[in-house]
Amino acid sequence: MDAFEYAVNQTLSFEGIYSNNPDDRGGETKYGITKAEFERALEKCIISGVSDIKDLTVVQAKAIYKINYWFSIRLNEVDSYLIASEMFDTGVNMGTGTAVKVAQEALNFLGEKLEVDGKIGPKTIEAINKWCKKDERALFVALNGEQYIRYKNNPQIIFHRGWTKRIQSYKEKEV
Repeated sequence: MDAFEYAVNQTLSFEGIYSNNPDDRGGETKYGITKAEFERALEKCIISGVSDIKDLTVVQAKAIYKINYWFSIRLNEVDSYLIASEMFDTGVNMGTGTAVKVAQEALNFLGEKLEVDGKIGPKTIEAINKWCKKDERALFVALNGEQYIRYKNNPQIIFHRGWTKRIQSYKEKEV
C-alpha cells in the first residue's frame, strides 16, 4: 500500500458517507468533501459522470483527494506515511491551508522558524522531513496538539466529540 492509499484509508475511517447537517458550517458533504469542493472538482474535470454530491463514489472521492488535497500540499514529498496521513486528514477535515498552518505551528513549537502562512513551500517541506527523520513521534504529537487547539476554539460544539477521535495516539505500524 502506498502512502496516499494509507492516508485515504485512515481518513475514510473517520468520515461519514453523506451528511447535510444544518449545524455544520461546511454544509453538505460526502467522504469529508464539501459540496463546494465537489463542484470545483467537476469544473476542473477532476471527476465526471456525476452531478450530485450524493452520488459521489469512493473512486471519485479519491481523485479529488489526490489532486485537491494530497498534491496541493505536496504530501507526496513527505518522507513519513504517518505524518503525510495526519496532514492529509487535517486537510480534509479543516482545509488544506489550515493543515499547512497546523504543520508550521507544530514545527515552530519544535524549534523551527517558519512563517505560518498556510503555504507549503520548500522550507516547510524541508522542516517536515527533517523532523520525520529526527523525531517523527514529536512531530506527530505536536501536529495533534495544534489540531486540538483549533478544535477546542471552534464554536461548533456539537462536533467536538467526533473531532477528538481524529486526534490519534501515536502508533508504530508497518505500512
